[in-house]
Amino acid sequence: MATGHDLDRRGVDAIMTRLDAMGLPRMIEESEAMTLAAHGPIVTYSRKVFIPLTRLCRDVCHYCTFATTPRQAGPAYLSRDEVLAIARAGEAAGCREALFTLGDRPEDRYAAAREALAASGHASTLAYLRDMARAVLDETGLLPHLNPGLMDADDYAALRPVSASMGIMLESASDRLCEPGGPHFGSPDKRPAARIATIEAAGRAGVPFTTGLLIGIGETRAERIEALVAIRDLHARYGHIQEVIVQNFRAKPDTRMADHAEPSLDEHLWTIAAARLVLGPDMTIQAPPNLHDRAELTALLRAGVNDWGGVSPVTPDHVNPEAPWPHLEVLAEATAEAGRTLLQRLAIGPAHARAVDRWVDPALAPRIRRLVDGRGLPKTDDWAAGEGGAVPAIGLDAGKATAGIAAILAKAGSGATLDESDVVTLFRAEGGDLAAIARTADELRRQVNGDRVSYVINRNINYTNICLYKCGFCAFSKGSTKAERGPAYRLDLDEVGRRAAEAAERGATEVCLQGGIHPSFDGNTYLDIVAAVRGAALSIHIHAFSPLEISHGAQTLGLPLEDYLARLKAAGLSTLPGTAAEILDPEVRAILCPDKLSADEWIEVMRVAHGVGLRSTATIMFGHVDGYEHWARHLLRVRALQTETGGFTEFVPLPFVHMEAPLWRKGQARSGPSYREAVLMHAVARIVLHPVIANIQTSWVKMGPDGARAILNAGANDLGGVLMDESITRSAGGRNGQCFDRAQMIALAASAGRAAYQRTTLYQPVDPRPAPLLEPLA
Repeated sequence: MATGHDLDRRGVDAIMTRLDAMGLPRMIEESEAMTLAAHGPIVTYSRKVFIPLTRLCRDVCHYCTFATTPRQAGPAYLSRDEVLAIARAGEAAGCREALFTLGDRPEDRYAAAREALAASGHASTLAYLRDMARAVLDETGLLPHLNPGLMDADDYAALRPVSASMGIMLESASDRLCEPGGPHFGSPDKRPAARIATIEAAGRAGVPFTTGLLIGIGETRAERIEALVAIRDLHARYGHIQEVIVQNFRAKPDTRMADHAEPSLDEHLWTIAAARLVLGPDMTIQAPPNLHDRAELTALLRAGVNDWGGVSPVTPDHVNPEAPWPHLEVLAEATAEAGRTLLQRLAIGPAHARAVDRWVDPALAPRIRRLVDGRGLPKTDDWAAGEGGAVPAIGLDAGKATAGIAAILAKAGSGATLDESDVVTLFRAEGGDLAAIARTADELRRQVNGDRVSYVINRNINYTNICLYKCGFCAFSKGSTKAERGPAYRLDLDEVGRRAAEAAERGATEVCLQGGIHPSFDGNTYLDIVAAVRGAALSIHIHAFSPLEISHGAQTLGLPLEDYLARLKAAGLSTLPGTAAEILDPEVRAILCPDKLSADEWIEVMRVAHGVGLRSTATIMFGHVDGYEHWARHLLRVRALQTETGGFTEFVPLPFVHMEAPLWRKGQARSGPSYREAVLMHAVARIVLHPVIANIQTSWVKMGPDGARAILNAGANDLGGVLMDESITRSAGGRNGQCFDRAQMIALAASAGRAAYQRTTLYQPVDPRPAPLLEPLA
């Protein structure tokens, strides 16, 4: 059977033989299966403006209406004010990309171009392009994509700092089309070898690159395959091709090819399917939606298209002015009719946006990183963890799962352990799949927990914010006693005990104690803290010390983990919080917290704690430098340990609060998860951890009341604690307050159609006694 993993290694003749034997229906069937396997039902597009910097060109392609003469063009180049006016109009219309279209080196042919460049103080069109792209970057929120024609290493070095991506259409690998009578005769920049050299130079320069074919201009099918093989091999070498366009020729009046026959729909479908089969499942294949009737768009998607390219609500398609862009609502409807979901992307494709340190100039990388979610697609709403406010509508109440998602949900519902790829697929969900995941998580919650929502009355006691560690996400800790983002402090033991006693008097059943790793702390310090709390509040549950503190305490006393944990338990420690987990994957921890305990060490502390009878929570802190594969690995590691020990009481997703986090302020982290991702984390956690972990908590501090309410209907059964003195999230820029009292807990649950009840740390119900007010405490 022909697959992308077969044809992507064969030569032109072997590929043609295989495709001829397959026939178009089978080609489409296999291409569609490959596309859905790699991309799911997602179809992307870029909301952009076209900036025709110059319509002068030294080439004379026989089908082109974009290039013109100085007499017809008027000014040789758009002025800076004109460029910025187009860009600002696009920004106002919600665009994210500025596509610079221009002719190839017009100064080589036209005196008017040379004179205009001299008047503006530029030595070349590419030098002028660089300054105009810089202006758009500096004065708007748009990301430039540049299509300036042939380029070499020096050109890429000059243009890479001012662009998110670049491109050139290979069009054809046929030298025959450049001969007299061919469409590229008289166009030196259309020589295939020159264009392939430009594409290769982009790979060496580390530029995310768009290329493609123009079909129906006189080339044969074998010549199309030759072009695809050239693209395939360049991408295999450099990894820089972000998308391949398969564009159908359209005859235009007043050109030498006005009477040339246009390729049929079947011919276009054959080439799209061939591109998918040759280039493999992961490649993005694009076809312009404005060059076909709406009724034909489903056929393009089935053949292997997963991207519609740039669609502008502001500017026309300057290359195909006779074919207006479809309205985005119409394009979304047509995409949905094919069973797919339309999503916006940036000028840089999602795979390359997830690796901006490799593919983007260092000065531009933070800007892109802050725009995207874990897929590399733009966050399309203003919601951020910790900020509160209304939550965006993401369609949780309607839609049907695709076959692949339905199969994964059925597998999880049976209690089976999912594969990493299954979990990643769940995190990619949109549309009906997203709604189905939320419904499944809610049904599993109902089966396990019923329709009640639990909460605990507790107080946070953060005994010091002075810490030896340099975690990139943490705005709470201070490196010394010097004030930095607020004063550094260390509570003495009397104050720790006083706060615990005060919490007990005010109705708390739990104190949660955590802090920085102070340079003077050792294992005895943590024992003393437990003793201070136990002495001041005999009956209160002491929920204290992450695996980092436990590991630090044991190491400083030279004790095995088991012995040190037993001493803490004997002193009065009741359970452990599952923080310091962040993401249990070495790739992420190497960036996020390189000097912290490893993922394996975190797991081992928890294994030993459970073994000595200390139960714990488990957490994940997500949405920073991580990807969906890391989330999947984390969930599966937690599930594996729970299957072994049974010691986790709950799982608590903690969306990254980015505003004051050092790593974000340095431009090295994303701007937290999107709301969609935050909802999915809770829902997917419920599904992946079923049935071994019964309780999924949503953090009102991170999600805000509206977000927590929504997640109560997407897998969560617990609202966590009232906290009284929340400070860690506030240090990171969160705005959701220091306390959420019993009345607010009850009201929040009621707003989700559920009853609330008070629980202990170990999820036993509490008969609530009349409680004092739970306002924040100093």
